[in-house]
Formats: sequence, C-alpha cells, structure tokens
Amino acid sequence: MPMKKVMKGNEAAAWAAKLAKPKVVAAFPITPSTLVPEKISEFVADGEMDAEFIKVESEHSAISACVGASAAGVRTFTATASQGLALMHEVLFIAAGMRLPIVMAIGNRALSAPINIWNDWQDTISERDTGWMQFYAENNQEALDLILIAFKVAEDERVLLPAMVGFDAFILTHTVEPVEIPDQEVVDEFLGEYVPKHAYLDPARPITQGALGFPAHYMEARYTVWEAMENARKVIKEVFDEFEKKFGRRYHMIEEYKTDDAEIILLTMGSLAGTLKEFVDKKREEGIKIGAAKMTVYRPFPIEEIRALAKKAKVLAILEKDISFGIGGAVFADTSRALINEKEKPIMLDFILGLGGRDVTFENLEEVVEISKKALEGEKVEEINWIGLRKEIL
Repeated sequence: MPMKKVMKGNEAAAWAAKLAKPKVVAAFPITPSTLVPEKISEFVADGEMDAEFIKVESEHSAISACVGASAAGVRTFTATASQGLALMHEVLFIAAGMRLPIVMAIGNRALSAPINIWNDWQDTISERDTGWMQFYAENNQEALDLILIAFKVAEDERVLLPAMVGFDAFILTHTVEPVEIPDQEVVDEFLGEYVPKHAYLDPARPITQGALGFPAHYMEARYTVWEAMENARKVIKEVFDEFEKKFGRRYHMIEEYKTDDAEIILLTMGSLAGTLKEFVDKKREEGIKIGAAKMTVYRPFPIEEIRALAKKAKVLAILEKDISFGIGGAVFADTSRALINEKEKPIMLDFILGLGGRDVTFENLEEVVEISKKALEGEKVEEINWIGLRKEIL
C-alpha cells in the first residue's frame, strides 16, 4: 500500500528520484533546491538507493556529468534553480541535441540582478527553447508525480528528450504538505527498467555522440528535436492516462476549474493555481462568472488545449511570474501564437505579478478581474499589466 508522509516539496522531489532508481545523481547545492540532493545523499548513504552520487564543483559540471552518464546508458537525475540553471545553459542544448532523457527538478527562483532567492518562473522560462520538456507543479504531490511522469515520457522511444519539473521556491520547496508515496513495485511497473535506445557505450556497437554538425546535417538534427517535441504531446497524454490507472491521480496538459460558463478565465501555472481556485470560489459566491485554468505542461506548448479553453472565454487573462522584456509575458506570447489563426478568440490580457517572491493576494486578483471586466465591457485597457507594483519606490 502507498504511504503518506508530511514533507517539503524538495523532499517530495527526492522521493520521486529514489522511486525512479537513477544510477547516477549529480549534485551541486543552490538555494532553494539544495535539500533535493541532500535527501538523496541520505538515501544513498543509508543503502536505500543504489546510485552513484557525484558531488561536482558547479551546476555546469552537474549537468555535464548527467550528459556523460546518460550517454553511457543509465538513468540520471539532478536538481538546481535560478543562477544554477542559467550556468547550465549551453549544456541544456547539448542534452536535448544528443537526445538524452535526463530529468531535473527545479525550485523555480528569480534571476539576479538584484540578487533574489525567492520564487518566480524566470529561470525555467528562460530555458524554454533549449529542447527540454517543461512541467510545472501546483503542490508537493504534483512535484513527486510529475518527476515520475517526466522519466516515463523522456525515455519513450518516440520522444527521447530531457525534462525539467518546476515547483515554486519556498512556496513549495520549503513548505510541508501531505504527500502520498507510491509503492516501489507499482513505480517499477510504471517506469520499467531503463533500457537505453541509442545512447550507450558498447565496444560491440560503436557509435559517435556529440559529433560536429556540418551545414549539410545540422538542420536535420535540429528538426529531429522539433519532431520529438511534437511527438511528446501524444506521449504525455498517454502517460497521464497510464499514471491515473496505476496511481489514481489524473493530470491534464491544462486543468480547468469552473470554466464551462465563465466569461473571464484566469490562466496560470504552478502554485498560483491553488490560489486562483479559492479566488474563483469567492467570486462565484458573489455572482461573478469567472473560472481558472492551470497549465501543467509548458513545453511542448499545449496548443490544442489552449484553443479549446479560449472558445469558452470572453476574456482570457494570463497570470504569470515571468517577463520577456520587449514583448511581455512568455506564456502570453505563446498563447497568442496558438490563437493567431483562430476566427473567433477572446480578449487576451497579460498580467505580470509575483516576481521575486512578491505575494499574490486576493486584492491583486481583484485588480486583475476589474481590468478584465473593463475590457469585457468594451473599455480600452492595456494588454500587458504589472500587478502589485510598489509605485512609491519606482
């Protein structure tokens, strides 16, 4: 029987790694994700986890060690955040280009400057074009589950791409919640023993990895990554179905909450989705027809699900903890692309909020709804709105 434990999000990620049985875990500490490899090191030291635990000198080295181990043919795992993820940047492209199914946990944290250790999504959003799949957890249970799901999808022969699972710094990484830990036997059935599809070292079958890509071949290599990411959409849905059958918890590319009759739909990712559900309940009691939606998978981008969601809304308000300077929020830009050729589409509004760990309050959400209502009534409003700014210090 599965057991329940009260644990931090970081511990949930470590338990997921333990259950997945990677053979190599590379570790370098960084707030707020340090506890992930720390807990794994305890599992290894106590003989509960059979893995090579490699203590490296930087995050660049951590992901490089995972690339080498994955290329040699074993399941690998690591964790990082913020500046550490940024330091990995060039190797992230290498991992995807070599089609290595590495899984990495990310405690989503703001990027410097100024130095900030609190939550937003800028770190993973900045890596959206590297060829890594991206999942975002609403709570600690999802942090554990999505890591297992990420391994299953990444290792599918139709995909063979690395994956990162983000969960909000401190809001989840350091906050305790009840988490169900699945039976090891059931996880073993779900994931299966890792069998490398193309990347392993075998003198009887010599291959070249990470070779020079001349103009005659490079574009085709990039196309195969594109094709794999396109394939991932179908595979993710299949794995979500299988996960529900095995563990009883259902996941969606986009999860909807009271959207069927909503005039205004608030779309977000991560832990903010839980706040939105409570806020929607409050506004429903006041007679306001609003709904909420949570994007669980950001890469590959859920284009068809966005189009289906948009058909229900008169105003689609995107709430995001990131900023792409010169254009607005990245999720807003991607959502707009998904809807660009649709004949009928809602009013699209972008709300930048919660950067650097700034609390997102019901008062902030009231402002989002008021702006959305003005747009619904035909009043001209800004497409991109910064919510919760302390204007007295600007």
